[in-house]
Amino acid sequence: MAKNNSIKKGVEKIIIANWKMQLDLKDSLILAKKMKSKFAKFKKGKVVICPDLVSLRDVGAILKGSNVKLGAQNVFWEEKGPYTGEISPRTLKDIGCEYVIIGHSERRKNVAENYEMIYKKTKAVLNTDGLTPIVCIGENWDERKTDRRDFVLAEQLQQALGGLEIFDNQRIIVAYEPIWAIGSGTAMEPQEADYAHKIIKLTLNNMFGMQILNKNFKVIYGGSVSSKNVKDFNSENIDGLLVGGASLNAEEFYKVADIITSK
Repeated sequence: MAKNNSIKKGVEKIIIANWKMQLDLKDSLILAKKMKSKFAKFKKGKVVICPDLVSLRDVGAILKGSNVKLGAQNVFWEEKGPYTGEISPRTLKDIGCEYVIIGHSERRKNVAENYEMIYKKTKAVLNTDGLTPIVCIGENWDERKTDRRDFVLAEQLQQALGGLEIFDNQRIIVAYEPIWAIGSGTAMEPQEADYAHKIIKLTLNNMFGMQILNKNFKVIYGGSVSSKNVKDFNSENIDGLLVGGASLNAEEFYKVADIITSK
């Protein structure tokens, strides 16, 4: 029988809200309650909310038992030790997190987080049962303008994931976030996003094989997505979204999730 090397179609989409440092504790709890209510009957895909560190435990208590899962915005690569200001994968799991963002472009820019750190964080999260890493990659404007994007994406994937052994029960989300589009209010052209996702999946296929790609990976898009443009990103190559500004309003975020999961 001929081997099937095609990328699996019809993957359940995941929509992740990244609240960044936009809300204080009070507003985080108010929005979490609105999200819980809004998504009470949502069955078309997975929904994750990533509040700031201080809000994590209280937001998690609100979301417990609901259709909305809890994620964190950062993690460290050790379980315990003299690491001031950090938080371990085990602690995140203990307070109810199921997902964690790793290597967001704002951390790469603002706190000099590099791909050696991202690799160690990803490995530590994979070794924590029930916790899924959301690994961010993406080119800047100069890299896009000089047609180096494909090389940059492949190199970032190699640095972040190269050499990892992916076991059957482990899952990884790769979030493609073109740096030049984040927070700009202007998403990249849908055809360009679709092409970038193809490049990412081809690279992952070369690194891990089609079986692991289909079973263990999702590749999602992030970068100025809103209810006004999200339908353009509903392609088979895009497995979901990492949403920033549009996730700060429950009604708007629901519209985004509803549209991206519509057939």
